[in-house]
Amino acid sequence: MAGEASADLHGSNLVKAMKKLNPHVLVKGIGGEKMMQAGVEVLIPSSEMAVAGLTEVFSHLRTIFNASRKLKSLLKDRRPNLLILIDYPDFNIHIAKTAKRYHIPVLYYISPQVWAWRGGRVKKIARRIDRMAVILPFEKTFYQGSGIKVDYVGHPIMDACPVMVDKMEGAVDWKTQGAHPVVGLLPGSRREEIKNLLPIMLKSAEIISEQYHGARFLLPLAPTLEAEFLQTFIDQAEVSVEVVKDDIYKVLRSCQAALVTSGTATLETGIMGIPMVVVYKGSLVSYWIVRQLGDVPFISLVNLIAGEEVVKELIQHEVTAERLAHEALIILEDKVVRKNMIEKMSDLRKKLGRGGASEKVAEIALEMME
Repeated sequence: MAGEASADLHGSNLVKAMKKLNPHVLVKGIGGEKMMQAGVEVLIPSSEMAVAGLTEVFSHLRTIFNASRKLKSLLKDRRPNLLILIDYPDFNIHIAKTAKRYHIPVLYYISPQVWAWRGGRVKKIARRIDRMAVILPFEKTFYQGSGIKVDYVGHPIMDACPVMVDKMEGAVDWKTQGAHPVVGLLPGSRREEIKNLLPIMLKSAEIISEQYHGARFLLPLAPTLEAEFLQTFIDQAEVSVEVVKDDIYKVLRSCQAALVTSGTATLETGIMGIPMVVVYKGSLVSYWIVRQLGDVPFISLVNLIAGEEVVKELIQHEVTAERLAHEALIILEDKVVRKNMIEKMSDLRKKLGRGGASEKVAEIALEMME
């Protein structure tokens, strides 16, 4: 059950690892193009399920309800040997209740971030989940005592993300080489995020280009989005933006800075050692609910894992084109800020393990199926 772009990637790698261990494993569920390529029979495309924000879910209620009904029928009629949930907590925890009713083992890969908010849900999770494979170093400690069997497997991004070797000096001193800056625009993988944040990022790109006339702006296309949808926003901007398909790491490798929507992309950018500004902006109601329930000092995984502010975060009303451009220009122009940020990101990679998460979870999955 992979309801978003990042989950589709991690789900595909998990399925490949499972099929290496047992080629006869059959997999059905929610997923995207990558999971289809890995041999999954996709019953509901993840692109239909990706929703940002709490109130924004209401516009997708019919799709979500139909998906729920279809999957519950599958669990009842086919009784699979294992249900694997990947992130996407509200929907997945609901489906897990049906799995338990039919005595189907449940493995949760990539923990719901209940440590960030709604921590009281741990008891509900413990009733519905048989085993948890967590990817952040502090999550195993958080779940201890909950009754859930928890394995820390490391972050799957470490398998997909190329290590940036000897990047430090060039990244810090890029201006001495007479180069023009390259800035990554990562507005998210959901349509609501694009609507909320891409116009602001494009305006900030216009401001940056006034300072650096030769600046380039690259935008990696998330697999859950269509290039035509993004182009409707880009066509209205007074700056040139190159949309790059399929390879976020290729884009990041070229960048001196990035403007990144809060989510998995912040971690990918951090692992690549690219200085960034992180933004979050949702509906006013969604933001108010998160403020009431939230219990963490940061929104970006980079800062949460580091336990300090490594990258600047702009939230809700702070997300303006002028403020975003200002923070990006500090990154581009201040060598001390850049060097400190890049060094802290190097520490981040060390905390996330050495890779192999997919293989570890595949072994757990097959063990549970036996």
